[in-house]
Order: sequence, then structure tokens, then C-alpha cells
Amino acid sequence: MVTLNDYLYSGDTIFKIIQNYMTDLRKEAKRTHNEIDLVHSNCLLQVQEMLEHNDFLTSQSQKIREFYKYMAKEFPFLAFTFRGRIKSLIRTEEKFNGYIVEYIYNYYEEYGTYPAVADLKEKLSCFRDIIAYRIVIALPKCHLKPGQNLEEEEMKYLYQIANALPGFLEERGFTAEPAKGVRESKSDLLDDEVKPYYRDFISNPTMYGYRSLHITFYDNTSRSYMEVQLRTKKMDDIAEIGPANHLGYEKRQEHERARRDAVPKGECIYFDEAYERGMKLFNLDLKDLDVNMFAAMNNSLINDGCGLYRGRLILPYEHLSRFQNDLID
Repeated sequence: MVTLNDYLYSGDTIFKIIQNYMTDLRKEAKRTHNEIDLVHSNCLLQVQEMLEHNDFLTSQSQKIREFYKYMAKEFPFLAFTFRGRIKSLIRTEEKFNGYIVEYIYNYYEEYGTYPAVADLKEKLSCFRDIIAYRIVIALPKCHLKPGQNLEEEEMKYLYQIANALPGFLEERGFTAEPAKGVRESKSDLLDDEVKPYYRDFISNPTMYGYRSLHITFYDNTSRSYMEVQLRTKKMDDIAEIGPANHLGYEKRQEHERARRDAVPKGECIYFDEAYERGMKLFNLDLKDLDVNMFAAMNNSLINDGCGLYRGRLILPYEHLSRFQNDLID
């Protein structure tokens, strides 16, 4: 079995690493008749194409910017940021293998057997957030009226924005993808006609406190998928620097080990390989890596110039609220 870790000490560029990993995965798939390795290889090809920053990304981000201008006009009192990124190679690898482990574990717990390869491949086809845009909003307290609750007001605006987003982007060549009932919204603030498209981690938070709205679009121009996440500043803090990010790390490791203990070794090669690949990445010491355009003093101090660990930024916009703009003027 080949793993991404096998290629991270060669001093190669990230593109060479991806190419070598893909090539060896395909050879392994042909030798062992492993259909999931072929799906894995195709996923890596998507990452490579995105990291090359093809012209369509510039065109796509300009269309997203149109929604930024819409929000600045409709909600001038809000402060908000727009960010776009291509998922890093390491995070993509973690998530791909994590999907396999989670799906097989849940299926085994419910049925006492393992899913068909076709079902597993269908599950992996939902991996559509290699390109993702994030909208984070904040309502300055100076705009609160007496008796209003900041969190409640921000939530109202967040869902208003969520209600407007699908129609706005569909007019510009995107198609909203159904969420197929995953994290179906329980909020009365989300319009019924857009509910089928959102995965609502606000009314359905994770065990680590992660809260956000997620929606996937198909870009009909570039023929690629992208995800848009919508959060308040408080939600973003929890996700980036709070329990959903750091404090849950050891708990996530414990959770993964519990899954390993529940599924007998040797009975499902797809689970075994995905678990091993995932755990190797969990325990990766970044400072020891030798990847061109990447350097790390430790697992916190990282200079990633190639999209290996933190991904590649493709869209930074920041809007100050009307009150903050008045101060600047």
C-alpha cells in the first residue's frame, strides 16, 4: 500500500509529489483490482488541476465578488469577509480517507457487514469542496437596538444571506446541488425553497461545536464543483481557533481509534488502508518534511507557499460596516 507520507521527504514540488502518488496508486489499483484507489487517484488529479490556478478560477472568483457587492449594498451596516481557497493536499487526503472510514464504520455498526464498492464510490462522489468560499459576517454592537440580542440578530442576517445566495449565483451560471438530506436544516429562518440545498451545521452542530451553513454549487462554465460556507464571526472563531479546531484534536484521535477497534482488521481492505493513511497524516511531524516551497518550524509555525498544508488563497475581500467606514472618513 502506498501513502502520501511516502512522498513528502523527497524535496520535490507539490505537483511532482501528486503526480508520483497518483501514478503509484493507479499501478496498485491495477495490480490489486482496487476500485477505490482509482477514485482516490482521480481526486488527487482534481487537486493538482486546482492548484495550477487555471484561468477559470479567476473568472469564478469574479462572479463570487458580484455577491460581495450585492451584500455591501443590501447590508452596509454589516462587517463581513469573503475568502476563497483551494483545499490543501494534506487536508484533502485526510478528508478523503476520513469519508471511507466513517462510511464503512457506520455501515458496519448498523448492518454487521460492509457496504458494496459501488455504494462506497457513490459516497466518495460527494467530495466536492476542493474549491471553497467562506462568508463570515459580524454585526457591530453600535447597530443593535435596545433589547436586541447580538447573536440572534446576526443569525437573522446570516439566514437572509443564505436565502439570497442560490438564486443570485444561479443567474450567473452556477447550479445549486441538493444536499440529499445531510444535516437538513431545522431553522424557520431558512426558506423552504432553499432548504434542500443547505447542510445546516447551525441547527445541527457537530460534537465539537462546529456551526456553519454549507452549500455546494456546480460551476457550469468550468464544469467543477465548489462549496460556499456561511458563518458569523463567533462561529468562525470556534471553527478556526476554538474547540472545533484545537481542543477536539485528541478526542478525534480517540474517536478514530474506537472505530479501528470496532472493525476487525483484515475483513475490509478499504477500511484498513484508509485508516492507516489517515493515522499517518494525523501523526505527521511537519518540520521534518522536505517539500519544495514548504517550511515548518513546528506544527504551528508554517510557511506554506505551495498549498501542501494550508491550501491556496484565491479570494480575499473585506467589507467594513457603515459605522466603521464613517469613522475612517
